[in-house]
Amino acid sequence: MMEILDGASPWLFVVAPLVIIVAYTVFGLSGFGSTVISVPILAHFLPVSFLVPLMVLLDMTSATIIGTAGREQVAVPELKRIIPFMFAGFVIGTFALVKVPEDYLRPALAVFTIAIGLNSILNPRIHSRISPWWCIPTGIVGGSVATVFGAGGPIYATYLSGRLQDKTEIRSTMSALISISAITRAILYSIAGLLLHMTILLGGLALAPFVFIGLKIGHRIHVGLTQEQMRRVVGAIVVVTGTLLLFKG
Repeated sequence: MMEILDGASPWLFVVAPLVIIVAYTVFGLSGFGSTVISVPILAHFLPVSFLVPLMVLLDMTSATIIGTAGREQVAVPELKRIIPFMFAGFVIGTFALVKVPEDYLRPALAVFTIAIGLNSILNPRIHSRISPWWCIPTGIVGGSVATVFGAGGPIYATYLSGRLQDKTEIRSTMSALISISAITRAILYSIAGLLLHMTILLGGLALAPFVFIGLKIGHRIHVGLTQEQMRRVVGAIVVVTGTLLLFKG
């Protein structure tokens, strides 16, 4: 693992802190999106199989901070619906992360990112409340995508936006889901031998201050934006980063 950073471009040490600040500004604003934004950019410098476990460490801390602060707004019934199916998705996704070659992960991540971003821009508001039965595909697909790309948040957010009306309730519930997801994935990554490497742990410590800066900025923006404005801003950033990764691939 140490050779990953030994051969990295010097620009990584300039770009990474800036990307993390932007990514966790979005996370602080919406309760998700850090990995969708950061991994496509940082994948120009580092393997996806290295970045995803690194981001799970950062997401664990961030989601716990936001989820704890907004615990009274968490929609517990929605958590109970999604979590069992999310766990099933984790198992599927962990197998894919170990077995699928890097050359397939990169373009797949790019296409997934662009699709999620376009959906946020074109459909900033869901006009009718969706059925709670959508928790089944949401949990399975979201858990699988979260494990492979660390980016299940947009899928969970799409479901919750169709079930809940208040943007703070959505963000708090999202943060609770991301926190549970991150802790579970950290355990699975450790079992699969993908997490317990000194380079990943040191990377998490080095980037932690920039995570907190982003969360502070994101929280302030969250207060002033409507749910529709928030989805469009995040969607635009996600489309740009996914497009860059697709051309790179």
